[in-house]
Amino acid sequence: MGMYGGAGTDDLKLIATQLARAKNIQPKRSPRSKTPGIYFDPDAYAKSVPRLFDHLRNKLGFSIEFIHDVHERVTPVTAINLAKTLEQYQLFYLEDPVAPENIDWLKMLRQQSSTPISMGELFVNVNEWKPLIDNRLIDYIRCHVSTIGGITPAKKLAVYSELNGVRTAWHGPGDISPVGVCANMHLDLSSPNFGIQEYTPMNDALRDVFPGCPEIDHGYAYLNDKPGLGIDIDEAKAAKYPCEGGIPSWTMARTPDGTASRP
Repeated sequence: MGMYGGAGTDDLKLIATQLARAKNIQPKRSPRSKTPGIYFDPDAYAKSVPRLFDHLRNKLGFSIEFIHDVHERVTPVTAINLAKTLEQYQLFYLEDPVAPENIDWLKMLRQQSSTPISMGELFVNVNEWKPLIDNRLIDYIRCHVSTIGGITPAKKLAVYSELNGVRTAWHGPGDISPVGVCANMHLDLSSPNFGIQEYTPMNDALRDVFPGCPEIDHGYAYLNDKPGLGIDIDEAKAAKYPCEGGIPSWTMARTPDGTASRP
């Protein structure tokens, strides 16, 4: 597959500044003393995403599937407009366009866009996901298995989703443990409505500490036939990797003016 590169962040900032000065445009201002964390501009983001997918489709065509995660970081109206604009680029799905407290907006989104929708990684109880499945407002359910109560509630959710034409896409972020990865994949194997599985490659240290990790080959996962989830933990080896602590910067998200934002 062909690869492509782009200008670095500093180059883009310089170009934008020069264009703004030439047109006498005043840029957005930021506080003089920034607090630690990451900064995110929702307006700039919403404008840049369609340009990104226009570039990708022009370069790579439509044989490659794309997923995009909104991370609930825009207003519901902006999310609806984004889903409508992205329709032409045929995403595999658009993930978490709205926050759990704004799920009522999904009805309006569904009425205006055919972009497939995935929701669930922040859900914690049945009252959040049930109406979305009942009303066919989502195409993929992607709850975090331990957050909704573990394997049994997740299996019940998968079966309920199957009855309503919704497929699974369990949450599998980079900070999930190998045990969580195996739980996700065993649910995948037992669900006829399996859709896709989020996965972050494991390094050698993780595979050393957690014997029985799934093998990944050309986009497919292969589990072993050992009892249970087929995975264990070597506590002696785990002791070689003490927790370093600290606060991840992504949990301290803010907009450019310093307003607290969703991580």
